Amino acid sequence: MASIQAPFHLIASVTRSSASRIASRTHACPLRWHPRRVRYLPSAIFAPLLALAAAGCAPGPSPADEAERLAADLTDGTFDTATVVDSEQPDEALAALLGALAEKPRTVEVGEVTESDAGGESRTAELTWTWDLGDDAEPWVVETTARLEQVDGEWVSHWSPTLVHPDAAETSSFRLVRTPATRGDIVGADGQPIVTQRDVYDIGIDKANSGDAAATQAAALDLATRLGFEDPAAYADRVAGAGNAAYVIAITVRKEESVVWGVPTLRTLPGVLVRERETPLAPSATFAREILGTVGEATAEIIEDSGGAISLGDHVGLSGLQRQYDAELRGVPGATVLLRTDDTDDELYSAPGVDGTDLEITLDVPLQQLAEEILTPIGPASAIVAIQPSTGHVLAAASGPGSGGLRTATLGLYPPGSTFKIATALAALRHGVSPDTPVECPATITVNGRQFSNYPGYPAGSLGTVPFREALAQSCNTAMIGQAGAVTSADLASAAAALGIAATGSWAFPYASGSVPEDSTGTEHAANLIGQGKVLASPMAMAGVAASVAQGSTVTPVLVLGHGAEADAPGSPLTAEEAADLQSMMREVVLSGTSTFLQDVPGEPVAAKSGTAQYGTTDPPLTNAWMIAFQGDLAVAVFVELGEYGTATAGPLLEAFLRGAAG
Repeated sequence: MASIQAPFHLIASVTRSSASRIASRTHACPLRWHPRRVRYLPSAIFAPLLALAAAGCAPGPSPADEAERLAADLTDGTFDTATVVDSEQPDEALAALLGALAEKPRTVEVGEVTESDAGGESRTAELTWTWDLGDDAEPWVVETTARLEQVDGEWVSHWSPTLVHPDAAETSSFRLVRTPATRGDIVGADGQPIVTQRDVYDIGIDKANSGDAAATQAAALDLATRLGFEDPAAYADRVAGAGNAAYVIAITVRKEESVVWGVPTLRTLPGVLVRERETPLAPSATFAREILGTVGEATAEIIEDSGGAISLGDHVGLSGLQRQYDAELRGVPGATVLLRTDDTDDELYSAPGVDGTDLEITLDVPLQQLAEEILTPIGPASAIVAIQPSTGHVLAAASGPGSGGLRTATLGLYPPGSTFKIATALAALRHGVSPDTPVECPATITVNGRQFSNYPGYPAGSLGTVPFREALAQSCNTAMIGQAGAVTSADLASAAAALGIAATGSWAFPYASGSVPEDSTGTEHAANLIGQGKVLASPMAMAGVAASVAQGSTVTPVLVLGHGAEADAPGSPLTAEEAADLQSMMREVVLSGTSTFLQDVPGEPVAAKSGTAQYGTTDPPLTNAWMIAFQGDLAVAVFVELGEYGTATAGPLLEAFLRGAAG
């Protein structure tokens, strides 16, 4: 025979390859041969194999070995180790049977393997399936059995749906039904519900009842036109591309706005379906939207990143606090496993859901609404932030419509202009200047060849030698720049940090407090002293400045309760004595300085500081308008991009807010 005459090294190579392959399947003897296979081997190979067997080669795999391989394959769904009969594609059969369960973590363990009634060549293996259907759900445990049989000396496993569940049949399939948990509310000051379940109407085209393609197209165009869509054809195309029985939502409106949107009339249109449901919503569509965020169907990316916790169709937080704290707000959905056989569903397992936890924040609903109402007519980016000095609670953080959806109130960084002179004043106080110390306020001052001047219209009577409190009250640029010889950049940064500017740490919400360089010199340092140069701060940080002065200690803004910020403490904390001097100086701004228009605001005395920050290369330069103030246990910052002057642009907004807050 040709095989007998082949070179021995080739025969040995084939033998070693076959032995290795078989050993990898059997996990036993490296050379194990079934009798039926052995009798076809050439005698030149057969004799050495007999010698190996005589030398004590271990017997072949046991039925327990095959059961373990089957359990491993059932666990991962691959069927790449067990020898399975009765199904040409057991992996596909298992996946079809499991349905959505196939994606859920599971383990299959082997119990006792016993001789079956069929005789010595058949065994029964006990299998225990353990399914993980959620972090807070009890595992689902199923006991099944597998039939093993010895064929030509090798143990094989028989495929059957009963491997997965005793009641499963060839026509069966599993269904996993998820019951969404009730999403937690976002609750504001004094327990006021901010984001809670509210009634809405979904308005769209129901393709199952809209007629033929032409009628559906006409209905979609008509609906989009009535709703005022800029491109009705785009919605009609979306409807056309959906499934034949799809419901394609055009818009979702609040129930209380149904008359405004003409819902009663829309209900009567051909092909239009108006569906009522509940969804988490704030008091209005604009209420702190940039901060709170939105809730909607989970994106593919969110589902992929969830590790199985989120499935297609789940509603989750998509942005803002809703996204940041989605895990606790969302809760855990309930899970029910059904076995469907011939159109009959049998419930096999049910785990109740765990409702989401409410998120407590500090926003005061009336104050937030007041701030947003005041900013509504403002064209450029704008913000109003209100903080309670005694607690640090953020009572309002409104970004105007001109911000275009950006979080100007909390993340917008701008030169704070003369409102930053509070930090400069603190640095000067720390170098021995008192509110009554005489300082020089010339019309101009030159630093390294660059001339700085006061704002146009600066009162001539406050030029020359004036008390430091008057220089701050009238916002004298040259007097503050005159402190450059004593106040270094490091001193200025330390004073700013004591007031909460450029604080670092872990925040419970997206927040940028600003930056103050510690190594500026020359003209840059001079500009920093009047809140320009490279100094940056957010409106919330500047509200924190007013709050810190009012409280007499550094105030860290708090927006999310139970998730407190961990701000790094400043190197030289604000002292009560320093705060008292700053309080008197900010009060002087209202009594005799740039903000006398606030004197008749009802309630406790108001202390304030205005600011105008110049920037750009135009002549005259562009300006941002600022004002900060405190009154009793309320501190406020107002910012308007491209404003005229602090008092002219931001001042009226601040006054309106203080009067509105006073009731």
